[in-house]
Amino acid sequence: QVQLAESGGGLVQPGGSLRLSCAASGSIFSLYTMGWYRQAPGKQRELVADITSGGNTRYVDSVKGRFTISRDNAKKTVYLQMNSLKPEDTAVYYCNANIATINTWGQGTQVTVSS
Repeated sequence: QVQLAESGGGLVQPGGSLRLSCAASGSIFSLYTMGWYRQAPGKQRELVADITSGGNTRYVDSVKGRFTISRDNAKKTVYLQMNSLKPEDTAVYYCNANIATINTWGQGTQVTVSS
């Protein structure tokens, strides 16, 4: 089916920026809704942003105006540009591919925002 590999996480200061990438395998990438989720210690995994095959996007309220999700179907890659990062953004970020009721997850990449 589809396999996902995240990259781009790291340690940044508050107010800094990171760009996460998720590279996908498979020949039907363009048909999937792609999303970024995050999970902080002791908290449930939450949807951060997703983007449909048609390019429609949505964001959790806490990141609106700061994060941008995009996709490049030719490269089979989805991105999450994260600006104005806050300590509360610290989490493991997971890439997700969804079609119908089927979900595929990447291994996660750590984002730490700290001074």
